[in-house]
Amino acid sequence: MRIGMVFPQAEIGPDPGAVRAVAQAAEELGYAHLLAYDHVLGADLRNRPDFRGPYTSDSLFHEVFVLFGYLAGVTERLELVSGVIILPQRQTALVAKQAAEVDVLSGGRLRLGVGVGWNEVEFTGLNENFRNRGRRCEEQIALMRALWTEKVVDFEGRWHRIPEAGINPLPVQRPIPVWIGGYVAATMDRIGRMGDGWFPESQDSEAPGAKVKADLELIARAARAAGRDPAEIGMEARIRLDRVPRDEWSALVEEWRALGATHLSVITADEGHDAAGHIRFLREFAEAVDLGAAR
Repeated sequence: MRIGMVFPQAEIGPDPGAVRAVAQAAEELGYAHLLAYDHVLGADLRNRPDFRGPYTSDSLFHEVFVLFGYLAGVTERLELVSGVIILPQRQTALVAKQAAEVDVLSGGRLRLGVGVGWNEVEFTGLNENFRNRGRRCEEQIALMRALWTEKVVDFEGRWHRIPEAGINPLPVQRPIPVWIGGYVAATMDRIGRMGDGWFPESQDSEAPGAKVKADLELIARAARAAGRDPAEIGMEARIRLDRVPRDEWSALVEEWRALGATHLSVITADEGHDAAGHIRFLREFAEAVDLGAAR
């Protein structure tokens, strides 16, 4: 199992020195990857009394591809993981181009997690259709893989047309791994048919429950129907350190490992933490689970 960290998007602040310090500390402590969440627009709640979502216009989010371009230059080994890019609210060819550039600048260290999103406000602001986002996402993944592996692409789909054109440079990884986040049946089917891995719904302080196990079976069933080996599809768990007693950290990691998790990320996020606080949490976890041996 590869153990990484969740970049504390909403807590880290805008100081590039703090961003660099957390990433470099994670790498020095032996973490395998850094996972970052994605939001472009946050909703103002003053005229939205019924809004239900964890992030608003007050939530700070670094733009993921620009962030990864910066981190590619200040780290050497850390895998850069989007968990997840909200793919249907973005232009597909542009995502493919940005991802390829990060992969080139990092020496092949990008893992692209994608999802369909939940915030209709973002889709409206980015002029994309919120209602067909699941169906479009599948065509987007197919098109990105073509753009990453072919010098010239001639693509005609339901929502995309590329007439004999391509991106340059191509990525180091051909194709870049595409992992999918989500927790509804349609997403499990999509992962089984075309995903390289799965980000389950965050469990925070919980061990993997019955739903995760049932979803794994849905993924395996879809994979076998598509002629794929379910064992080749990865899974990345997340645990939130400030909600789990320190003496339970190792046991929780082992529960996810036993279920078949190939990756795990720790969440250090907590209101009021500065970079030093996040690094302290990372160091405590690395010592508690013997991070070198855990890998």
